[in-house]
Amino acid sequence: MARWQPDARGRLEAAAFELFRERGFEQTTVADIAARAGLDKRTFYRLFGDKREALFSGGEQLEKVLVKAVAETDAGPFEAVVAAFRQVAEQIFTDRLELVRMRQSIIASSPELQERELRKTSSLTAAVAAALRAKGLSETTAALATESGVMVFRVALARWVAPESDGGSFADLIAEVATELRTLTTAPG
Repeated sequence: MARWQPDARGRLEAAAFELFRERGFEQTTVADIAARAGLDKRTFYRLFGDKREALFSGGEQLEKVLVKAVAETDAGPFEAVVAAFRQVAEQIFTDRLELVRMRQSIIASSPELQERELRKTSSLTAAVAAALRAKGLSETTAALATESGVMVFRVALARWVAPESDGGSFADLIAEVATELRTLTTAPG
């Protein structure tokens, strides 16, 4: 009898990433992922709703870190969101550049995954805006600060995963992009 191996979730995620990269998202089945991880389909479905979730797991952790960071800072609204994303970069993304590059290329290869990414980002944006409103900010202020911060994160992420990127600090890149946005919005018109 085979000995039980720990971290079924991690093994399934790794198997999914490998297979999506090798075969493509559309050509990979849940059975393929489970077999590659040395598990069965029941275990897969106990941990993930579908194969897309193997690629998008971790969103809850990202949201939790962001919301907590926004709630705990005394900075202004935009600065709070930028600081929260920098914290996420340090806590979650450090030493994961190649994995993030692979994930982004898999997402870029599938309209279905691009749509899922947009929905996940929308949910994350709503949670951050709610955290700002809970601090007493107006709907408009919370929305502007959050949308601006999310855009900074997305632009920084695209730069960080780009093939020509030197792979430097993602948190520092977020700060650079935030500075660019501040300069752009305060430049004489």
